[in-house]
Amino acid sequence: MPSQDVRILAQAAVPTAAVGAVAALVSGLTAGGKGAVGAIVATVVVVLFMGIGLYVLQRTAKSLPHLFQAMGLMLYAAQILLLFVFLAVFKNTTLFHPKAFAFTLVAGTLAWIAAQTRAHMKSKILYVEPESTTDTKSEKSGHSS
Repeated sequence: MPSQDVRILAQAAVPTAAVGAVAALVSGLTAGGKGAVGAIVATVVVVLFMGIGLYVLQRTAKSLPHLFQAMGLMLYAAQILLLFVFLAVFKNTTLFHPKAFAFTLVAGTLAWIAAQTRAHMKSKILYVEPESTTDTKSEKSGHSS
């Protein structure tokens, strides 16, 4: 993964983890140990789903740039659908507090999207790759012959 991609991943994952930590603390105080476990599981799920999605999207942008926008829309729709499926599967679990899990899942997802948007807006990504100086010199020498 190029350094720009790692930087965007970190700038999205760190605020999401912070939101998860706050949610775990609040859930632990309000719903007990199972609430804290639910918040921690939800944070891990959000970071994994969104991190994998970011990785896939960056790979698509490099290999198939003409599909980037469509792939981004499809990817976010698939991620939201998978998160709803995850919520439905663990709706009646006794492993952790389902409401703490659900609220943290929503808060973590919103935090990730906001942080990723901010990271992309602040990054200096070249949309057009500049020509290298060796290509320019060879073209000039070819035209003057």
